[in-house]
Amino acid sequence: MVKFFFFLVGFGLTLIGCIYIIIYLNLTTLGYNFFEYVNFIIRKPECMIAILGFVLMAINIPKEEKNELHI
Repeated sequence: MVKFFFFLVGFGLTLIGCIYIIIYLNLTTLGYNFFEYVNFIIRKPECMIAILGFVLMAINIPKEEKNELHI
């Protein structure tokens, strides 16, 4: 149950971080090129929580357990 909770927390953080990344995509209409955009978003803490959330989700993915009773 704890793993499921942390998986959902990771999903929420990833979702929030990706929303900010998409919102900051509007900077390209103001004349920023792709490299300036990437340089901008890697320095924003609200975009870094997308990476933190992805790591939390990756750690808490349920692993398949082998059952030796199946033939």
